Amino acid sequence: MRGIKIVFWTLWRVWFYVLMAIPILVMFPFLVASILSEKGYPYFFKMARIWAKCILFGMGFHYKIDRAQVLESDKSYMIVANHTSMADIMLMLAVVQNPFVFVGKQELGKIPLFGFFYKRTCILVDRGCSKSRMEVFNQAQKRINRGLSVCIFPEGGVPDDESIVLDTFKDGAFRLALDHQIPIVPITFGDNKKRFSYTFFSGSPGVMRVKIHQQVETSTKTGSDRKAIREEVREVVYSQLLDYEKKDSEKK
Repeated sequence: MRGIKIVFWTLWRVWFYVLMAIPILVMFPFLVASILSEKGYPYFFKMARIWAKCILFGMGFHYKIDRAQVLESDKSYMIVANHTSMADIMLMLAVVQNPFVFVGKQELGKIPLFGFFYKRTCILVDRGCSKSRMEVFNQAQKRINRGLSVCIFPEGGVPDDESIVLDTFKDGAFRLALDHQIPIVPITFGDNKKRFSYTFFSGSPGVMRVKIHQQVETSTKTGSDRKAIREEVREVVYSQLLDYEKKDSEKK
């Protein structure tokens, strides 16, 4: 039985990368045209959402969204979520309709095809370089001025220890939100680690629960409130994760 599972996981993981490539190849001319100018980004974002949904559907994932609020179309937000899976990017694109840009590590730009567009549409950061971190603020300001939102996974990466429910949050997302006076929208991904973690021989098709929480306002806050807001947002995400775990244990 274990041998059958290993074969399934191997084929399933390979299929994930095939699914990443197929929509990009099909839409390639339109994707390239959409990134030739800043005005084309909303069209690129729409195609990115199609790409994400194709991957989720093709992998056998179906998402279930619980919304505490609906994001206003003419407003910029700082969107934050827990980070446990390679599917987090796809799920974020699928559930958030407002055009946003990711702030992410520059290493992802090395992935064939995906990296070509990632480098040209996302805000890349080298976390070991202070100059790179400062440039993130400048790039974020430009995107916000264009009416876009910004998305950051504030754990700063996926914890190596998968027993960690939620790692500590770094300051970057909250500093940006306070500096630009935009509300923070916490999102909890309840099942991504179980469905498609970074452990190769693991995962399965199934539901991915998503909770879009009520926004946290920053308009009356200052930099001195950064730590309190960071912990408030983390507690919102963490409490929801514990609630999901409780419901799962009650079903067993």
